[in-house]
Amino acid sequence: MRFSTPLRYPGGKGRLARYVSDLIEINNLTGGGYAEPFCGGAGIALSLLIAEKVSDIYLNDIDRSVYAFWYAVVEHNEELCRRIRETPVTLETWHAQKSVQKDKATADLLDLAFSTFFLNRTNRSGILNAGVIGGQDQTGKWKIGARYDKKALIERIDLIRFYAKNIHVSNDDVGMFIGSRLPEISPKCLVYFDPPYFRKADRLYTNHFSSNDHAQLAGIIQDSVTQPWIVSYDNTPEIAELYNGRRQEAFPLSYSASAYSIGSELMIFKDGIDLPPTIYATRSMVV
Repeated sequence: MRFSTPLRYPGGKGRLARYVSDLIEINNLTGGGYAEPFCGGAGIALSLLIAEKVSDIYLNDIDRSVYAFWYAVVEHNEELCRRIRETPVTLETWHAQKSVQKDKATADLLDLAFSTFFLNRTNRSGILNAGVIGGQDQTGKWKIGARYDKKALIERIDLIRFYAKNIHVSNDDVGMFIGSRLPEISPKCLVYFDPPYFRKADRLYTNHFSSNDHAQLAGIIQDSVTQPWIVSYDNTPEIAELYNGRRQEAFPLSYSASAYSIGSELMIFKDGIDLPPTIYATRSMVV
């Protein structure tokens, strides 16, 4: 069921693919759409599409670097694979790709896509603004190419090419995506919101939210999204309160980026959604 996305992404939820697949099935959403307004590594979306659980996926991310990567995978797949195949994995290349990110607002999308991919695969924890694996002197246990298996990664990207016509990529602010994109998508579409974490997100994401941003998002999701939706967050009292009255469940997640780890996450559900028996082996009701 799970498809290994080409990107390493903070908070990646690929291991939830089976659960989301079951949720789609028991809510009679099979064959419909699936949307991720914060797509990141898009592991669940690609798993569902390749397993033919959904007909189309909608990948959106406000981060132009992330958008550029998925745009290139869909629109310039062969050229992106060629660059990955032919570009040496060296510190010289790493510095060149860091320079591309400095001008990400105006960079050519294909150049930005490759830069995003290269840094994602060679930086600590896949974070674009982190340091290189092994350090600048390359004396660490792991070296710059430790997460850069060209053959395997090209195979993942090349596979996505066969589903390109069913992948819709956008670079909208989440409010714009909800207000303009979602109304054009079929009601038979599950929307999965996976926003930046509430706590310490500045360590993990280029675009992180303030407390007010999280509150505004909670309001617009609950007031404006007509399709079935689910939301996942780091499990904090502040987030639970923003979605007070909605069904919420906590589940364990082992994750670390540098010294930061999360013990559990919170899944929040739109009213009326039927749930599979379990998220993981252990399940605790929050509300």
